[in-house]
Amino acid sequence: MCADVIVAEDDEKQAELVRRYLEREGHAVRIVGDGLAALDAVRHQEPDLLVLDVMMPRADGLDVVRVLRAEARELPVLMLTARTTEDDLLLGLDLGADDYMTKPYSPRELMARVRTLLRRARRPVGVAQDHVLRVGALVVDPERHEVTVDGEPVECTRGEFRILAALAAGPDRVFSRQRLLEELHGFDRYISDRTVDVHVMNLRKKIEPAARRPVRLLTVFGVGYKLTDPAKAARRA
Repeated sequence: MCADVIVAEDDEKQAELVRRYLEREGHAVRIVGDGLAALDAVRHQEPDLLVLDVMMPRADGLDVVRVLRAEARELPVLMLTARTTEDDLLLGLDLGADDYMTKPYSPRELMARVRTLLRRARRPVGVAQDHVLRVGALVVDPERHEVTVDGEPVECTRGEFRILAALAAGPDRVFSRQRLLEELHGFDRYISDRTVDVHVMNLRKKIEPAARRPVRLLTVFGVGYKLTDPAKAARRA
């Protein structure tokens, strides 16, 4: 699975190490040393993957992800960081990063994460390409990576979309936080179940009539979450 990869890393030794391992697996690699150069490279090259350091000159990695997702660019982003606090890692996920690794990291694990991201980017999330998921007025289209509620489009990050697609594939089924965390795949060891809670909180702001009183994305206390059709639930009641 050969791919075009941009590595945005201002530490030359780290950048060369990543390049060496990526090229060993057959990938074409371009290295840039700051955030603005990373944005320019993505816009002109349209790579298959961006490996992105958080702490960089001119624009940090979080700003790069924020701009790329605002431009509706869907390429996978693997962030590398020396920061280890949960809030920093969750912020990157909220902005639309696909995975995180904290330094120092194992180059072999890095390559495993790269392979996972490339595989997932080349296939829809957990369902057949022609299978549109409907839970009442909520519609999830895995092939087009689109979500609508009452016909209105809803913008989701990759993480939010993966969780919503998993829930929509099993309406009224309760998913544990651990099961949903698996849908997000192999995040760093510092990431906890709270990652799922943050994504759910953000999804409720987007798909619920009132985020503080959810009727679609429900908490099953002590177990996890489920997605339901509020109109069907009202008829049953």
